[in-house]
Amino acid sequence: MQTMIDNLKKNTGKSLDQWVALAQKSKLTKHGEIVKFLKEEHGLSHGYANLVAQKSLGTLSADESSDDLLSGQYAGAKAGLRPIYDALAAEIAKFGSDVDFSAKKAYVSLRRSKQFGIIQPSTATRVDVGINLKGQAPTKRLEASGSFNAMVSHRVRLENKSQVDAELIRWLRSAYELA
Repeated sequence: MQTMIDNLKKNTGKSLDQWVALAQKSKLTKHGEIVKFLKEEHGLSHGYANLVAQKSLGTLSADESSDDLLSGQYAGAKAGLRPIYDALAAEIAKFGSDVDFSAKKAYVSLRRSKQFGIIQPSTATRVDVGINLKGQAPTKRLEASGSFNAMVSHRVRLENKSQVDAELIRWLRSAYELA
């Protein structure tokens, strides 16, 4: 998250505080409305608009680190899924030094210049990997994302670490290279 905040001014010309002031000046009070306003009226990416909306509504905790968010995702009944995440993260990190793992409350966004995937512990027994491969025909394993997440085009369901295989990593690398 700090990387996003640091890059906001460089990429948009305004600091987080300046964007928050603009969002608050709009008098919009709902997260989705603020995101839409910032994207449509000011050309912000979804990630930046979401960050500004959270900060302007006071729902972004500056004290909540990426590690805390990740630990929260894999706590309790989902604790047994952490080895799947760790295996995925290790392979994805090999793509390049520009890979950004951005933990949110419910998932980790995989970014380069734009989001190319997500890793989400969806149930107590399954991690879903969302991959942005627009134009790629779905297969039995590489499903169309459907209602899973609108930010990605495909989903792969994982129930154990052994499913983090060469095929999955190829799909993720392709998405990374397109980002």
